[in-house]
Amino acid sequence: MDYYFAPMEGITGYIHRSAYQALFPCIDKYFTAFIAPNQHGKLSSREKNDILPEHNRGIKVVPQLLTNNADDFILTAGKLKEYGYREVNLNLGCPSRTVVSKYRGSGFLARPEELDRFLYEVFEKTETDISVKTRTGRDSPQEFVRLMEIYNKYPLKELIIHPRTQQDFYKNTPDLSVFAQALSVSRCPVCYNGDIFTTEDLKVFRARFGNVDKVMLGRGLLVNPMLIEMAEDGTAIDMERIRKFHDMVYGGYREVLSGDKVILFKMKELWSYMIHLFSDSKKYAKKIRKSEKLPAYEEAVDALFLECPVREPERNAQT
Repeated sequence: MDYYFAPMEGITGYIHRSAYQALFPCIDKYFTAFIAPNQHGKLSSREKNDILPEHNRGIKVVPQLLTNNADDFILTAGKLKEYGYREVNLNLGCPSRTVVSKYRGSGFLARPEELDRFLYEVFEKTETDISVKTRTGRDSPQEFVRLMEIYNKYPLKELIIHPRTQQDFYKNTPDLSVFAQALSVSRCPVCYNGDIFTTEDLKVFRARFGNVDKVMLGRGLLVNPMLIEMAEDGTAIDMERIRKFHDMVYGGYREVLSGDKVILFKMKELWSYMIHLFSDSKKYAKKIRKSEKLPAYEEAVDALFLECPVREPERNAQT
């Protein structure tokens, strides 16, 4: 089984990625938070920092692009190739209303003819491999029949399917029947993405889809960095490694960011997920959220690791 780490804006940048890979080397591909191409092919300082080869040594990283403009996609893919990237991923999954309103991300799915022309042009003029991360439609999963016809026209590196519509956002249950139908007709390799939060979730998915050998996880790994190891090997949660992972991420942010407020904002984003790994953690979570200075934050984290046991969270704690 190949495992991919889904991008989570503001959290899974190169600092988090490097720490995770150092301590839990079980990911076959990491995907960057989306890059928004422009007509000049220039990357923002944040985007450039995230894809610099020196920030991703020994890590398989795939930049993700969010656009409905073929020229911008082609220009940015060419720029990324200069940095050594041989694959880019087209984001057709983002459900954010600000993105969708511009017919980007999963909003682009509502314009299948335009999407078809876009893919034709980028495959004609892009030298790197192209994979796609998609939802099953904007408004209805019935849209996916037409979308699969379009995807099958092109030599996709792979198709990562999150079987929800844009309207579902992250609510409701992934439509596994639609995923099964897509799997049966896809002409390219397929990767599954959606609601794998626990070892039991992964076990159930494997039992139903034994022929799927690629799975992308996101929120489940943010809560429990050891999820894959536990599923593969029956490994118990290792408190010391979880603490070391936290310290590596925290130390990384302290090296590159300036000011307590900025650093704490980044760490609190991560803790909004990872806190579910700890039992009886409500009061500690409150102290972490309310900390305004690094010493207060460190004191709250120390107390959490000292006084709260870790365990695999229940599924409903994360959703």
